[in-house]
Amino acid sequence: MEAHSNIGKKSAWRRWMMQVRKNWQLYVLFAPVLIYFIVFHYVPMYGVQIAFKDFMANKGIMGSPWAGFKHFERFFDSFYFWRIIKNTMGIGLYELAVGFPIPIILALMINEARSGRFRRFVQTVTYAPHFLSTVVVVGMIMMFLSPVSGLVNFIITSFGGEPIAFMTEPSWFKSIYVWSGVWQGMGWSSIIYLAALAGIDPQLHEAAKVDGAGWLRRIWHINLPGIAPTMTILLILNIGSVLGVGFEKIFLMQNPLNMEASDVIATNVYRSGILGAQYSFSAAVGLFNSIVNFIMLITVNRIARKVSENSLW
Repeated sequence: MEAHSNIGKKSAWRRWMMQVRKNWQLYVLFAPVLIYFIVFHYVPMYGVQIAFKDFMANKGIMGSPWAGFKHFERFFDSFYFWRIIKNTMGIGLYELAVGFPIPIILALMINEARSGRFRRFVQTVTYAPHFLSTVVVVGMIMMFLSPVSGLVNFIITSFGGEPIAFMTEPSWFKSIYVWSGVWQGMGWSSIIYLAALAGIDPQLHEAAKVDGAGWLRRIWHINLPGIAPTMTILLILNIGSVLGVGFEKIFLMQNPLNMEASDVIATNVYRSGILGAQYSFSAAVGLFNSIVNFIMLITVNRIARKVSENSLW
């Protein structure tokens, strides 16, 4: 049996080597991506162990004493734990609820446009914000929402209202963050849905027209089922990063007055790990975040596989 197993392994290895020789150009193109993920994503995982140690820079990772789950317990018992979790989860779910369907709706509308010139114009206008840096976007937000010279407050006061300090009001923070992100990313996110719509057989639409189906009924019965697998995959990926709210934009929009609504896991890790030099504690918080995202990804993927038979694996 052991000899038979070894023969099977050798034959599998031989077949794989033949495939490499046959398609070596593809493997050469793939190599830089593979090297990138190994060097910057897998090798650094060695340092995750400092979450379970009292890390001391002069002793290194291996020389630092073990602390067990002390840093996790400290995070769970901290005064700001529930505020951080509530803000991170709230922003993530808000972003998912708004940012996921809008690119789909935009792609369906662009796909239904009959004028090629109008379609290209809309695509250009909606794609352009994606190429703006986060710093520029936050600068635009502050400029438009300024209570003194902002365009939004100018319109509000023109109708007799009182100016609103949007950037210092905690109640406005999540909406400003999410909707500005939707404006910046909806055009770029719609590209993959437009590609999926392009793969739908035009004969299905022609047959539906013959049967008297209008554009709305064709969208519901042809376009949406045609892009359903793509929607499922992207929904799973988005849910798997609900707690992975980005750091840069929130940090730039954050100030002491809106901290109640803007303090998330990423900014807490920055303050404790970078500013406070509490490397083990910040590593524990980051590891907790990653584990929760991983569990959510696995769970949603399993549910999607059972419900729709479309999943990541």
